[in-house]
Amino acid sequence: MAGLPAAIASALAVMLLSQGGAADTLKIASPIRGSWEGAIPELGQQAGIFRKHGLGLEILYTQGGGETMQVVVSGAVDIGLSAGMPGTLGAYGKGAPVRIIGASSTGSRETFWWVAAKSPLRSMREVNGQTIAYSTTGSSTNIAVLRFISEYGLTARPVATGDSAGTITQVLSGQVDVGWAVAPFALDLLEKGEARMIARASDVPAFRAQTVRVQIINASNLAAKKDAVARYLAAYNETVDWMYASPDALPRYLAFSGLRESAVRLMLEDFIPKESLQTGEVLGVDTSMKDAVQFKFLSAPLTDAQVKDLIRIP
Repeated sequence: MAGLPAAIASALAVMLLSQGGAADTLKIASPIRGSWEGAIPELGQQAGIFRKHGLGLEILYTQGGGETMQVVVSGAVDIGLSAGMPGTLGAYGKGAPVRIIGASSTGSRETFWWVAAKSPLRSMREVNGQTIAYSTTGSSTNIAVLRFISEYGLTARPVATGDSAGTITQVLSGQVDVGWAVAPFALDLLEKGEARMIARASDVPAFRAQTVRVQIINASNLAAKKDAVARYLAAYNETVDWMYASPDALPRYLAFSGLRESAVRLMLEDFIPKESLQTGEVLGVDTSMKDAVQFKFLSAPLTDAQVKDLIRIP
C-alpha cells in the first residue's frame, strides 16, 4: 500500500480484515448486562460492525462502574464502559494507571430512582431516615445519591445494591427503601403501577450538561493497542448510529435483553436520546472534579496537565 493516501490505505486494511483476515481482539467490561448503553458492544458485534473494523470483542459484564474500574486497573480487560467520572478522577489521582478514551453517557436522563407502589414517598426530597440504592462505590449512581443527600439536606443512608435486577429484588422485598435503575430496567414496573419514580439524576441541574460516565482503559493497554482503540471507537460510534436508525436494532436488542418492547420504546422516547451516547467530548470536567473532591474521591483537584494526561480521546 506504499504511496497510497493514508485514508485509502487504512480503508483497504479494514476491508482486507473484514474479508477474512485475523481480527484484533479487545476485552471489554460492560456494566449491567441488558442495558441499552451496555449493549452497544454486543449489538455492534452481532451486526458485524466491529468485525468490519478488524476487531473481535470479548465482553465481560460487571455490576457497575466501581467493579468495571477494578478490572480495568488490574489489566484484566482492555476497555471499560460506563465508569463513573468522579470515581475515575479519584482512581487517577491515587496513581491508578487509568486513562479516558471517550465519553459514555452525558446528561443523566436515563438513570432514575423509584419506590414500590405501597411506599409513602413521592419525592426524593421526602427521603429522610430511609435507604437509597446505588450500584457500586465510585459509580455515577453513587455520585448522584451523594448529590441528592447534599443538595436536599437529606439524612438518608446510601446502600450499594449492585445491578438493576438485584436492586429490584431488594426494593420489592423491603430490604431497601429507594431503588435505582437505568432505563429500560424497572420501566415495566412503572407501567404496571407496581412502582413509582421519585427522581432522575437529571433533576440535579449540573448533571444535564455533564458527562457522568466515561470509557476507560489501562494506560499500558492504550500504549500497546492505540490503533485498535481508535478503530474500536469508530465502530462503537457506527453502532450507536445503527441502533437509532436500523429496523434490525430493536429486535436484536429485545432478544438480547429479554425486556418488554413497550418498556424499550418508552426508554427511547423519553430516557436515552442518541446525543447522550456521544463519545467525542467529556463535558463538565470541572463540575466532576468538584464532586470528586467534595465526596472524597480526590484530596485536591487535578492540574491541567494531569487532566490532559488522563483524557486521551483519539
